[in-house]
Amino acid sequence: MGSNNLQGSIPPQFGFLEQLKELSLQTNNLTESIPSTLGNLTHLSTLYLDENKLDGFIPPSLGQLKALKNLSLAQNYLSGKIPHTIYNLSAMVDLRLNRNQLDGNLPSNFCDAFQSLQHLQLYENQLNGQIPISISNCSSLIWIELQSNSFRGTIPDSIGTLQNLSWLNIQSNQIKATGGDWRFFDSLINCTFLRLLALGDNQLHGMLPRSIANLSTSLKYLRLDKNPISGNIPAEVGKLTNLSTLELGQTFIEGTIPKEIGNLWNLGLLALEGTMLSGEIPSTLGNLSKMNALYLNNNAFTGSIPKELSNMQVLSTLYLSNNKLIGSIPKKLFNLHSLSIILDLSNNYLNGSLPPEIGHLNNVEKVYLSNNKLSGQIPSTIEGCQVLQVLHLEGNQFNGSIPFSFSNMIGLQDLDISNNTLSGPVPEFVGHMKLQHLNISFNNFEGKLPKDGVFKNSSAVDIRGNPKLCGGVPEMHLPKCIFDNQKKKHFSQIIIVIICCIGGVICMCIIMFFIARFYWKKGSQNNPLPFVAKNSEYQKVSYNDILRDTDHFSSENLIGRGTFGAVYKALMNFENVTTVAVKVLNLNQRGASKSFLSECEVLRKVRHRNLIKVLSSCSSTDHHGNDFKTLIFEFMPNGSLETWLHPDMCTNRPFRSLSLIQRLNIAIDVATALDYLHNHGPAPIVHCDLKPSNVLLDDDMTAHVGDFGLARFLVQPDSMSSLLTGSTAGLRGSIGYIPPEYGMGGQASVEGDAYSYGILVLEMFTGISPTDERFRDGLNLHMYVEMAFSDRVTEIIDHKLFPVNVGGDSANVTEDVYDCLVSVIRCGLLCSKLSPKERIGSKEVVKELNRARVKLLR
Repeated sequence: MGSNNLQGSIPPQFGFLEQLKELSLQTNNLTESIPSTLGNLTHLSTLYLDENKLDGFIPPSLGQLKALKNLSLAQNYLSGKIPHTIYNLSAMVDLRLNRNQLDGNLPSNFCDAFQSLQHLQLYENQLNGQIPISISNCSSLIWIELQSNSFRGTIPDSIGTLQNLSWLNIQSNQIKATGGDWRFFDSLINCTFLRLLALGDNQLHGMLPRSIANLSTSLKYLRLDKNPISGNIPAEVGKLTNLSTLELGQTFIEGTIPKEIGNLWNLGLLALEGTMLSGEIPSTLGNLSKMNALYLNNNAFTGSIPKELSNMQVLSTLYLSNNKLIGSIPKKLFNLHSLSIILDLSNNYLNGSLPPEIGHLNNVEKVYLSNNKLSGQIPSTIEGCQVLQVLHLEGNQFNGSIPFSFSNMIGLQDLDISNNTLSGPVPEFVGHMKLQHLNISFNNFEGKLPKDGVFKNSSAVDIRGNPKLCGGVPEMHLPKCIFDNQKKKHFSQIIIVIICCIGGVICMCIIMFFIARFYWKKGSQNNPLPFVAKNSEYQKVSYNDILRDTDHFSSENLIGRGTFGAVYKALMNFENVTTVAVKVLNLNQRGASKSFLSECEVLRKVRHRNLIKVLSSCSSTDHHGNDFKTLIFEFMPNGSLETWLHPDMCTNRPFRSLSLIQRLNIAIDVATALDYLHNHGPAPIVHCDLKPSNVLLDDDMTAHVGDFGLARFLVQPDSMSSLLTGSTAGLRGSIGYIPPEYGMGGQASVEGDAYSYGILVLEMFTGISPTDERFRDGLNLHMYVEMAFSDRVTEIIDHKLFPVNVGGDSANVTEDVYDCLVSVIRCGLLCSKLSPKERIGSKEVVKELNRARVKLLR
């Protein structure tokens, strides 16, 4: 009866069900205390009451449940001590009392009876005292989580006798290593299955032992941060090649970063912030191609920023602030399109101009470059940072005016350009931005201050140190902008003359505009692809070129077929591209021409790393005089997402299964593409046909959304062709992915794309197609997943992600992995809600999935 929103208290009458073997009431809203009558259920093997609002004490009568194997009372408001009777349950395998308000200590004979105990979770309580030495008697222990309590003393040296131990988390306690005694650490060498060792936020003194190199090669997570550890980082740490997380931040570690850390090729998170490290940042860190988050801030690093950091192609978070770095910012650093959370280079000695390549950071949310020695003008290309929310450039030597391109940064909320030498007026468009905080203090701005937007709130704007500013709202206390009558009269005379002159010019321009428009329309009838014919960046391709390079449309070059045509592989010479995909339209298919024009119009107006890139096109006739239309795209060597999720559909080459992080990265890529189309493009665009076969994968498994044949502009400029409308009249999609409202005549909408994306995510992580034959009699993929969410989420996850044990449980599903899966599945369910109003948008999905990825890698 879990996850049913049950309320009230647990009926004491449950204690009369003497033959009951399992009682599961988790994830409800149950209140009051646990009935002591449950102690009468002597046949009970499983009792799950976690994630409720239960309070009071744990009944000692539960110690009578001699058959009890699984007890979870986690995430309630239980208080008091753990009853000693609980420690006598010799059949106990899984004990979870975490996230309550339990206090007291663990008895010295804690594990005398717990010979079968495998999972022990007591974290986030108020437990104290020492960790009992008898814990080593629980020889079956695999999982120990005691973090966020008040345990003190030392870790027993005998803990290394737990040879099956995989997970040891004792973070955030008061554990000591007296006199730098790390014998317990050396004993862990015997734990050959150890995957996580988290001892951060304790009182461990002394130098980190070199025996760290002898820890299990299975170790993935090593957390020793927030301890008074001293000395250097042992070079031997480079032998732990399976590490994905290494946290040594906020310690007294000194010296340099050993270059051997560059051997940790699986490392996804490296946290060395707030230590006493110095010297140069080693270029070998560029070898860490799986790095997602790098924290080197608040140290004493010198030298320049290694350009090799640009090799970290999945890096989303980079902190290098509060060091002594010099030189210019490497341009290649701004080619890290994966930077989506933060880039912090503040409080260093970086100089030179801000490279225009900063505009390539089209996914980053926060950029801090403050308190350096950067100079020159702020590049107008910064408008490419379309999802940027926070930009801090204060304390530099920037000059010139505020770029007009700032007006295109629609997501910017916090802008600080104070303490520079910027000048000129404060543009009116700044008041039309969605800023919540603006600091332009101590520059050389002059003239009238705008009154709209953020300027209405004097507490949200800092304008000090600009004595030539005037006007603004009264709360700004600026002088009035005064112009004397003589100047007004003189200006009015000049304006009259100018108006007369301009009026004549405007009349001539209008006449010439209509003449030009007439000839342009006439010419466009023979060339429906203005983005190719009138833009020199596209290479012209003829029918003969395509015929030759596809080997006369040979079946060996056929990649696939769709509703409106076929796609062929071809060898063509484009800039930096030799292999392309050629989409040949079947113009006999009804709607093909309209689909072609729609795709051309969309692709002409969008550019994003997660959208398929068009290289050229051809609109001509074949050798029989028939119309011939093609589009030429980048070739995606890893094919479509559909062939990876359902490899039995592909017979031309084998596919391995996608890993969890690969699926998560692809889900983020697709959501990022939708966010751009919906919120950051030249006009809101709805894809209308999002499905796995339209998600293509390049060499690096980066996802690219393609096939815009059904796409719709929601808001059109007056000059746009009437071929593209927001109506869904005649709208086509793919069965299983079409939102319900489209089938009832609803209009195309971003909520419709959200539904398709939600189904796509559910399919990616369950491995089940929405058109699977099991879905009948009203059941669909959304309902199927929702019924298992969230307590049985591992039962519906694609079995290729995790091997299955003999007992039927999924292996390797750690707490972080489980939390990640729950976050992803939650996003899929929220996107595919029946009601469009209840669905979440792509921007929120991108943020949530990025948080899940960071937590997974941590």
